[in-house]
Amino acid sequence: MNLFDHPIANRCITVVGLGKSGAAVARFCRRQGARVTVTDMGARAQFPEEVRALEALDVVLEFGGHRAATFEQADLVVLSPGVPHTIAPVAAARDRGTPVIGEIELAARYIEAPILAVTGTNGKTTTTELIGAMLADSGISVFVGGNIGTPLIDYVTDGLMHDWLVVEVSSFQLDTIDGFRPRIGVLLNVSADHLDRYPDFAAYAESKLQLFANQRAGDTAILNAADPYCRKAARRVPGQVLMFGTATDQTRPGARIADDHIVFQPADGVSHRVNLQRWSLAGRHNRENAAAAGLAALSAGATPEGLQTAIDAFRGLAHRLSPVRTLRGVRYFDDSKATNVDAVCRALEGFDTPVVLIMGGRDKGGGYRALEALVAANVRALIVLGEAADVIRAALGHLVPTHQAADMAGAVRLAADQARTGDVVLLSPACASFDMYTSYHQRGEDFCRHVHALT
Repeated sequence: MNLFDHPIANRCITVVGLGKSGAAVARFCRRQGARVTVTDMGARAQFPEEVRALEALDVVLEFGGHRAATFEQADLVVLSPGVPHTIAPVAAARDRGTPVIGEIELAARYIEAPILAVTGTNGKTTTTELIGAMLADSGISVFVGGNIGTPLIDYVTDGLMHDWLVVEVSSFQLDTIDGFRPRIGVLLNVSADHLDRYPDFAAYAESKLQLFANQRAGDTAILNAADPYCRKAARRVPGQVLMFGTATDQTRPGARIADDHIVFQPADGVSHRVNLQRWSLAGRHNRENAAAAGLAALSAGATPEGLQTAIDAFRGLAHRLSPVRTLRGVRYFDDSKATNVDAVCRALEGFDTPVVLIMGGRDKGGGYRALEALVAANVRALIVLGEAADVIRAALGHLVPTHQAADMAGAVRLAADQARTGDVVLLSPACASFDMYTSYHQRGEDFCRHVHALT
């Protein structure tokens, strides 16, 4: 199976953005015999390992800007997720009729195994990993990757063969699909995020709904019954719709969530009950993630026993409400992956003791008003840092005592000073990490390091 009617050997491929997926695309295309140029706005020194590996494959690398000629000579432009699809050279290429796609679109054109794709503002990674565990525990061969871990194109490059591919996809990746078709699509929720990149919330929400754009009558969409944008998507999906929520949320076939169990009621009428007595993840949103994962896994052929085994064993993900340490009766939690306001709301809802909250980073344009009631009710003190510190202080600082830190070390010290026995210190930034860190992983690790240094 080839991208075009003819093989891509000797075609000119321009890859925009030298991140993990960009490097993976370049490797794949070069090994297919294409002439590959990678262009990135960053400096060569930022990518020492990628430069060595790709230059060994005779990939042309351009840094510090995007040359118009690099796009004009391209037969195909492949965007990395971090590159907006609206930048001028990409728009000009599209106007000339040059195909512009993303890494998951390229990969999907070479994949014959069915794809199960997960998107949503929050919970994508947890749900994706849990689906993979449920399928594996049911004896089904599964690849888990995409926006987490292994790029989908590496599955193709490595010649892997699995029964199902479970793929996390972001809105940025969905912006650059054309024929990408998940046989099972999961939309967990849609709330304000990435408004520094999209013109408004409606545009961001529409990007998420693209997950279902190419589904057919025999495909399945799994949606959150309590989310208005998921309900909107249900009216547009051509295939089977399964909803998850509490008994008051929905009456369709799907999953009904209680405090200590989930009942799965597929369209065939055979119900399965999975208990949550050993489920280790706190919060209503994590029960929703488990329900969505179970519906998806059952739709892909998992067994009820596989679901139960995975739920009992699942311990969550690093930097997502992860306990770090208890010191002098104060519990410290790393929620660095909470890069939007809705994620912070969900985190605060999970605690029944006062919270000293650390927020800040690079503002994403969504505002902080949704946090007002929770901060006023649940937060003892607020510590702000990073580029968004002044904006957050202006929005929430009148509600609780608020302090500003120059760096994470200072934020942790301030939080420890404000906390009392029985309190929680929570890093839940509501912001991107890129003002001070290369990723939320690095930010979370820095927080943990300073927490462990407290005496």
